[in-house]
Amino acid sequence: MTLDEDLIRALETDYTRAPITPSERVMVDYVVKLTKDATQVRPEDHETLRQAGFDDKAILQITLIASWFNYINRVADALGVGRE
Repeated sequence: MTLDEDLIRALETDYTRAPITPSERVMVDYVVKLTKDATQVRPEDHETLRQAGFDDKAILQITLIASWFNYINRVADALGVGRE
């Protein structure tokens, strides 16, 4: 979480150009892949996360949190939450 409005805008605009650490970039790349098509996530992706400094517990947490947000957003979209 951050209150840095510039960072938030950079992440929203093009996360690949945002001023984040290399390990954060690996994590966000993984989350984007998981979000677009989780069936494409491979053991190599987990190994890339490990090489970036994430242990198995962190990989599980990243996966669970990203998946939960994907799920809850789909539920909200399906029910029209936030639409006028």
